[in-house]
Amino acid sequence: MSAPTLGVIGAGVIGSSVAHAAATAGYAVTLVDTDTAALDAARAAVRRHERLAALLGGRGPRPLDIRFSTDLADVAGAGFVVENTTESEPGKRELYPLLDKALAPGVTIAANTSAIPIARLAECLADPGRVVGVHFMNPVDRIDMVEVVRAPSTSDTALAAVEDLLGRMGKRSVVVNDAPGFVINRVLMPVVNLAAAVVADGVATPNQVDELFKGCLGHTSGPLRTADLIGLDTVVRTLEVLHEHYGTTEFATHPHLRRMVDEGRTGAKSGRGFYSYDGS
Repeated sequence: MSAPTLGVIGAGVIGSSVAHAAATAGYAVTLVDTDTAALDAARAAVRRHERLAALLGGRGPRPLDIRFSTDLADVAGAGFVVENTTESEPGKRELYPLLDKALAPGVTIAANTSAIPIARLAECLADPGRVVGVHFMNPVDRIDMVEVVRAPSTSDTALAAVEDLLGRMGKRSVVVNDAPGFVINRVLMPVVNLAAAVVADGVATPNQVDELFKGCLGHTSGPLRTADLIGLDTVVRTLEVLHEHYGTTEFATHPHLRRMVDEGRTGAKSGRGFYSYDGS
């Protein structure tokens, strides 16, 4: 019996992690990105994921069925697709009609977006019912909960398909209704924004902020360590999307966050954000 097939569009931190997790669950994965440097980084990331999994599992590395490609046509035969491109509505809306043409009728497209309403992406397709929101959290291999977003047009078939995918990957899910930012980021992004303000004002260090959230509220890592894992550039883009839709002050990006991104301090992936990741 052949392995189920999955296409992942976008080879960033989350995309490469989703590809690895799905391949580990037995999927034949095609990971597509137009940026060859991103694909090279994804290959290295998959090797790191597998070495860590082997170390923690007490086994040798095992071959995974992951194909890396720059050609969207290579996902044409996929039974399911996870779209994980940069958080840009114009860019995603340009991609979705291409996916609609490339994929067989009825193949579900999971939009892994931080804040863009799923209905806005689904309307770009001839069959909007095939689109469902799937918000994976970083690190994908350690967080087993996934926020699933059902747009008004999302079909029961698409919802069942994504729940099957997540079940095979060992993930739990909560299905919520569509809105900008959904639940997690509509709540989390203002918290990160205000935490950045606290640091900029000299009230507390990033570590002090996170220690209070961990010790007082039971958070695993705190808002600023979480922001570093997400990527501060993604945080800023998400805040911009939320501010565009809601227009309220809690989503207006704090200058400290924007300055950090302008300086290249985008979090764990760049080696420096609110914390240093260079081993020091």
